[in-house]
Amino acid sequence: MGVTSAEQRRYVPVAEHGLIGDLRTVALVGSDGTIDWYCCPAFDAPSVFASILDTERGGCFELSAAVPARTKQFYFPDTNVLITRFFTGDGVGEVQDFMPVTGEGFETERHRLIRRVVCVRGSLPFRTRVAPRFDYGARPHTVRLTGDVAVFDSGELALALTATVPLEPDGPDVRAEFKLAEGESAVFALDQVGGPVSPRGCARTEAQRQFAATVAYWRRWLAASRYRGRWREMVHRSALTLKLLTYAPTGAIVAAPTTSLPEQLGGERNWDYRYVWVRDAAFCVYALLRLGFTGEAKAFMGFVTRHISPGDGRASGPLQIMYGIDGRTDLHERTLDHLEGHQGSAPVRVGNAAASQLQLDIYGALIDSIYLSDKWAEPVSSDQWNDVCALVDWVCAHWDQPDEGIWETRGGRKNFLYSRLMCWVAIERGIRMANRRGLPADLLRWRECRDTIYRRIMERGWSARRRAFVQYEDGDVLDAAVLMMPLCKFIAPTDPKWLATLDALTEELVSDSLVYRYDPQASPDGLRGDEGTFSICSFWYVEALTRAGRLDEARLAFEKMLTYANHLGLYAEEISHTGEQQGNFPQAFTHLALISAAVNLDRALG
Repeated sequence: MGVTSAEQRRYVPVAEHGLIGDLRTVALVGSDGTIDWYCCPAFDAPSVFASILDTERGGCFELSAAVPARTKQFYFPDTNVLITRFFTGDGVGEVQDFMPVTGEGFETERHRLIRRVVCVRGSLPFRTRVAPRFDYGARPHTVRLTGDVAVFDSGELALALTATVPLEPDGPDVRAEFKLAEGESAVFALDQVGGPVSPRGCARTEAQRQFAATVAYWRRWLAASRYRGRWREMVHRSALTLKLLTYAPTGAIVAAPTTSLPEQLGGERNWDYRYVWVRDAAFCVYALLRLGFTGEAKAFMGFVTRHISPGDGRASGPLQIMYGIDGRTDLHERTLDHLEGHQGSAPVRVGNAAASQLQLDIYGALIDSIYLSDKWAEPVSSDQWNDVCALVDWVCAHWDQPDEGIWETRGGRKNFLYSRLMCWVAIERGIRMANRRGLPADLLRWRECRDTIYRRIMERGWSARRRAFVQYEDGDVLDAAVLMMPLCKFIAPTDPKWLATLDALTEELVSDSLVYRYDPQASPDGLRGDEGTFSICSFWYVEALTRAGRLDEARLAFEKMLTYANHLGLYAEEISHTGEQQGNFPQAFTHLALISAAVNLDRALG
């Protein structure tokens, strides 16, 4: 795993992290025991610890053995409680990191991060340094130390650190060094304070009680899973990760909990993913429904109903492609030039300018998730059906135009096949719902439009020269997004045209089971630099092979993909040429695609 020592802390690779959270925000914990990403009090709030983006200016919460140690990380079984173990010549210790889920027997206003240190064998010296840097390292703060309580106050936000060992001031930070013998423990708790919440210690007994309650919460949630097939641990870890990416107050689901982790070291493909992409969240609902989790689908449908109004009349259509976790639509993008970026990969961005793009595929993703939620979770209400009808009517009127597409290219609009495909899905699922429930709809117009899109894709999305369906109409560039064609039941998975496409994709975009989105040289996307293989496409590929009946290939590709997970079963967005995780971490898209591929492959294998 890793080695910790007294030397100055270097960047921990993206994959060398675990994730904890409380359904409002998360923290990334490095394999060296350092929390180097934490936004408070919500996913998209400014960071308090961000040394993953700048080791000097970002701020961090270090907690580790004070002597050289080997480290290993694992999750307490069937939970999101993270354990980091330290192995030294004199003993073994561990740090247990967790965030109690608000409302589970805890004060509803108190948002708390608990770090419990235990010596399990021999004796071990530990040290900690708590160095918050508010507002992405741009806002100074004061620190007030009283006994075992330190209050860090930036004016906008105040955090209280309480400890069961003596704390010492160190400029704007606090430190502690302590030694534990076998069976002894120490507790550090970090609370957001202000208003009704005042600093309060976290005694060892309270930490033990909150640990037990947090474990019980996650196990109770996971017990709702109906999945009993192969690769169950990986599937359940993916489900637990998707749950961590949900924002409980609104039902929102973020694409990833980080910003600006680079898709290529030294490149400019660094984006802020701490928002609700309609597409990603809708796919998440599908994956969780497949496993038997209906609560998240109901909560997300509530978010959709409250915040997504089909009558807004925006140029980008009635839906934005993404929203804030509170439903806000203004996600102004800016760069933080004072941060150097992960391993020097600037720029660091907050906000996302792609929010104003036209991406027609989101209508299919959303209406498909509404269709599945109606079928498996909770029937749509009459008001929701009115919204669905308004969306389908809009798609019927506006599908035939170029857009930026699923990959959010900044290289100009095109008539992307995937956008056409998902417009077909939007209308087709609307028709299915109307027929199954006997709901009123303009079915004559919907069917006519659906069939027009189908013929258009078959005629202009197919390249006779490439013998494949291609990225955009009348072109000849291949794109892994077309792997969705059989997955969304547009084309039979054994159709000769589809099998020819699958062979062409395998030859040009697949590398040892890993799949590239497209070739940026053949289809310039307006950005400098290369990128790695896209993990969601790799799992789509497994599912396409499965549906085509090529089970041996599918199983081998899936098993190979599992070897690229990190030590905890987590994935970022991409995988580099050398097998490293790249991009924001962990990525909802990758984990939901893993679930879908595993469920379908397991069923096909029998």
